[in-house]
Amino acid sequence: MLPSEIASGQDLIYRGRFSAAHLFFSRLAQSSPRDPVGPTLAAAALIWWGEAREDERFLADSIDVLLADGAARAEAALAEASDDSARTALSFWLGSAYGYRARQAELQGKYWRASREAGRMRDALESALALDTSCVDCLLGLAVYEYGLARASALARLVARIIGLGGGNADRAMEMFRRVAEDGVLTRTEGRWLYANALFREAERDAALREEALRIVAGLAEQYPENPVFHRFLTGPGPAP
Repeated sequence: MLPSEIASGQDLIYRGRFSAAHLFFSRLAQSSPRDPVGPTLAAAALIWWGEAREDERFLADSIDVLLADGAARAEAALAEASDDSARTALSFWLGSAYGYRARQAELQGKYWRASREAGRMRDALESALALDTSCVDCLLGLAVYEYGLARASALARLVARIIGLGGGNADRAMEMFRRVAEDGVLTRTEGRWLYANALFREAERDAALREEALRIVAGLAEQYPENPVFHRFLTGPGPAP
């Protein structure tokens, strides 16, 4: 899938046109049946739509099916990839699908599944970085991984230790978030959003970070004025889940 096609669909998501974005990527998934990008970002559009509706269960089964398809496509294509550039891109999309699956499982309180999917995400993204150390986009999932483990509930940390995921490092995560927010290509907007959410949470330990979080999201709201998720952050009690 061409970068321009991906950017066009992502722009629909961030503009708050979630249904249109889902349809856009669903059609691309049909026209490119071996490409993992279509189903993975069709799922992302539904995830953003659910967040806008404040409904964590919104079309959860459909999201699971799309992400399973995206991961399967990426794995199949990786087995046939002939060069490092293709393997890097496919490993990134494999990690993206697993990362979204981990998010969905955690929202449903399925910590064992969430931990397994997070570990698969980490492995895929680390493989991509081993092939191309300049893959800044690969850092976003790893930042979520590190931050999630560092700030997880006691039960989630216990499960992570049992499975062998480690304990996470919040400071390292924040640095990766910052790099993606500044230099990401495919993930820059989502990186800014997740970085702001992390900053807001860290403001419980350092109040100055709250203003930085609000500044970032204010910029997103100005760029994408029709997206209700950004506006709710600015006017509501705090960051989205």
